[in-house]
Amino acid sequence: MTGVATTRVFAAQLVGLPVFGPDGESIGKIGDLVAGLRADGAPPRVLGLVVELATRRRIFVPMLRVAAIEPQAVTLATGLVNMRHFTKRPHEVLVIGQLLDARVTVIESGRSAVVVDTAMEPTRTRDWVLGRIAVRERTGRLGRRGPVEVLDWSEVRAPGITELVGQPQDAHRLLAVFESMRAADVAKAMQELPAKRRYEVADALDDERLADVIEELSETAQTDLLRHLDEERAADVLEAMDPDDAADLLAELSEPDKNRFLELMAPEESAPVKRLLEYSHDSAGGLMTPEPIVVAPDSPVAEALARVRNPDITPALASMVFVCRAPSATPTGRYLGLVHTQRLLREPPSDLVAGLVDRDLTALRPADTLLEVTRFFATYNLVCAPVVDDGEHLVGAITVDDVLDHLLPEGWRHSEGVMGA
Repeated sequence: MTGVATTRVFAAQLVGLPVFGPDGESIGKIGDLVAGLRADGAPPRVLGLVVELATRRRIFVPMLRVAAIEPQAVTLATGLVNMRHFTKRPHEVLVIGQLLDARVTVIESGRSAVVVDTAMEPTRTRDWVLGRIAVRERTGRLGRRGPVEVLDWSEVRAPGITELVGQPQDAHRLLAVFESMRAADVAKAMQELPAKRRYEVADALDDERLADVIEELSETAQTDLLRHLDEERAADVLEAMDPDDAADLLAELSEPDKNRFLELMAPEESAPVKRLLEYSHDSAGGLMTPEPIVVAPDSPVAEALARVRNPDITPALASMVFVCRAPSATPTGRYLGLVHTQRLLREPPSDLVAGLVDRDLTALRPADTLLEVTRFFATYNLVCAPVVDDGEHLVGAITVDDVLDHLLPEGWRHSEGVMGA
């Protein structure tokens, strides 16, 4: 591995780095490192990289395939990689997912410390080992945190597989790594963690972030995490989720469990979820979100654009605003039509949206089937569409990602067959 550009690399700095083939072709990005702990206390050998492809599948790349590790990217010696989905073996550990936040003992002081990071180094035999470990001791009666020290692996009494599986860990360092990652990427990383570690991460995440992550998990993982959480906290997380995602999750539970969570939720948060649960999951009513952008006809363009700029609104939902009589919360007053955001951008900020309304585009009905919804989107080249009841009240909007979620095979988020692979 003479082409490797550095001799010591800290693991946390590798996460998210792009991975390229020898000709510059993009392979994916680094999600974690895989190491094998040794019973004799010697530095663990780094077995390879967990690389996340554009399809979100995670694969394993052996360290012998790595040609260069640089601050901005990792280059492989070959563009041919095994596309089999990564599965951790019993003797292996995920360096980021499991070793960070693990408890160790500093041999010289005898004090307990927490792993902040680890550094891998090449050996003369072309292997890579975790030769250095960054730890933070807890000092004093109150358990105050001391400074970070970088020690040789031999200077600490490190945990083995049994300890990592059994002993409790906090998740502060792992959350720091996750902080800059998209919720979908965090969900994928959590899916690969052992159940114990996945629960620890969920317990450490705040409600809003956990809600975003749960929305990206498979149905099985969603219900598993929900059952792990304390019921009161589970209700708080459900409140933080988009109502349509919360409804989909609750629909997977037994009737008693579903009703119990709905009762624990605040009435104003559970009301839209209850409305969505009245519809079949594969109908327009079951697909829609009850929180589209709604403005009154006498609203100026500037106000409509301000609503569109809300960073919490998805790009698809922000592609149009719906014009309705009061009240503006769904189910609204009479639905008048919609205005595409592109049209808003071309008009003076002081103009009223009433003069810009597109009244020609028909609306979907809650009972419309998934096939009818799909045809509607394809016919009019839409990324968002209104759903109106028989009384001409806007009850919600469907976005193209909602449609795709239901068109793709069950479990597509973490399936090896996504994108035809």
